[in-house]
Amino acid sequence: MYPPKKHQDNDQLHHIEVIKTYPLATLISVKDNQPLITHLPLIYRETDGKLIGHIDIYNPQTDLLQHENEVTIIFSGPQCYISPSIYTTTQLPTWNYIKVHLTGTVTRIEDKAALKQSLITMTKFLEAPEHNYVLEPDNPRLDKNLDYIKLFEIDIKTWEGKFKLSQDKLPKDKENARQQLIKSSQDSIKAFLDKVFKN
Repeated sequence: MYPPKKHQDNDQLHHIEVIKTYPLATLISVKDNQPLITHLPLIYRETDGKLIGHIDIYNPQTDLLQHENEVTIIFSGPQCYISPSIYTTTQLPTWNYIKVHLTGTVTRIEDKAALKQSLITMTKFLEAPEHNYVLEPDNPRLDKNLDYIKLFEIDIKTWEGKFKLSQDKLPKDKENARQQLIKSSQDSIKAFLDKVFKN
């Protein structure tokens, strides 16, 4: 990731906050010089600082998620176009965004009880704070699907954060860019869904 110093964020707590808030990761492995890419949620485990995930056994990337193979992981935060019109000073158009890039090694956990508990734990995390749904241990559909899912954990080796948020602008312009990011994120989601899910 091209990291101009003004956009670098080396605070690991900030990276973790991105992972917790936007857990859908882009997981990249390489086999025979070809990338294999899967998008799936990964949960950061506070106790040991590892990422925990599950993958379908029929996914071609599944075989690579073991034996301490190397992986690259990308987490994406909010992003939007920033128009010069929002600034109080003369600027050019730009794009603001938040990305966290990690590298690590992956280990397969071949323990069905651990897999089951991990799925329950992940659901609990993703359901927070309302917890409208609880994945119960005796759920028959859960038991039926355990044979088709693999549990893995990633030992993180490197962390890199790029938070491009108009840090080089005047305080007023920086705040305007922040507000634009909030507004644009909300507006663009609605506009996109209205187009894609027309009745």
